[in-house]
Amino acid sequence: MAISRKISDFIGRASFIRKMFEEAARMRADGQGPVYDFSLGNPDLEPPEAFRERLFAVVGDKSPGTHKYMANVGYESTRRAVAAALERELGLPFTADSVIMTVGAGGALNTVLKALLDDGDEVITPLPFFVEYGFYADNHGGALVKVPSRDDFQPDVEAIEAAITPQTKVLLTNSPHNPTGVVYSAEVLAALGDLLRRKSEELGHTIYWISDEPYRKLIYDIDRCPSLFEAYESSIMVTSHSKDLGLPGERIGYLAISPKADDPATLFGAMAFTNRTLGFVNAPALMQRVVEDLQEVTVDIEWYRRKRDLLYDSLTRFGYEVTKPEGAFYIFPKAPGGDDMSFVARMQEKRVLVVPGTGFGSPGYFRIAYCVDDSVIEGALPLFEEALG
Repeated sequence: MAISRKISDFIGRASFIRKMFEEAARMRADGQGPVYDFSLGNPDLEPPEAFRERLFAVVGDKSPGTHKYMANVGYESTRRAVAAALERELGLPFTADSVIMTVGAGGALNTVLKALLDDGDEVITPLPFFVEYGFYADNHGGALVKVPSRDDFQPDVEAIEAAITPQTKVLLTNSPHNPTGVVYSAEVLAALGDLLRRKSEELGHTIYWISDEPYRKLIYDIDRCPSLFEAYESSIMVTSHSKDLGLPGERIGYLAISPKADDPATLFGAMAFTNRTLGFVNAPALMQRVVEDLQEVTVDIEWYRRKRDLLYDSLTRFGYEVTKPEGAFYIFPKAPGGDDMSFVARMQEKRVLVVPGTGFGSPGYFRIAYCVDDSVIEGALPLFEEALG
């Protein structure tokens, strides 16, 4: 075989999301009728006008050196702008040396994990989980340990404690959560912080907490997204502007190291190194300059809230069991009859494409990504109701 056995195996277990997305393309081409595609979290909302204005201004800037190499960590002015926004939000003394600009949140996660993990180290994550986490951990010699969550999809602190071993190096969480849309509560974050503080002392090494937060500004019914920075010292946030500015194709994000972390300067230096050696080198220069002035700008949250309400109210009225999302643009109902793979196949016959919970490590559920046109939701709702018959 030309490729490695490991990669061959990984390909076989690769994302159900992409498989369903590819199926949607095939079905659109068959001419057999409309396709209701809820498979991929690809924002349907265009970037805000402030983005376009800033983009045109940056493109028109003829200052010398604007397209040359830069420091691996990104432009200092951009990092200062990100740090200032975080300090305003959280009241912690972030500086430019707390922030590294990255090629999206995926690039940031790999940069952080490569800097932290030794071979055999364990990365704990609550279920359900974003499937790429397992591949990212493996990239850097780590092993992903998946821990069941509570029925409301909040992390189960006792279950996480039971999963911690001497090899545990990282807790990796995601809030607002993909695939459930749940926002982890301040109380649960505080309890996790207490646990990690205690277990780090018992084990004699720091357990780092990484939070993957590309949806942190897409929240509903709550004033702000509780932050791990307020719960635990040795914490690192990774994020991107894919969702809050509607820029998934631009691959622009950052990682932020808590100012309270042990030896943050060493962490910063290690991640500057891994950002380069992984081949990212630095985040796209043009996009760094664009987002520098957009740290307080987001897409229209009401656009997604309205879609969430339409889906949640309709599905619960039909009889689906579902936890109401507080953020992101996903909803994660229980599959009627309990067999998510069978249900997803039945919906596919109706030309409705959703993703089985099995793909997120949680059989018995299915994910709807509602970042789609209203006509897709409205056309699919009678078919969801019909599927319960």
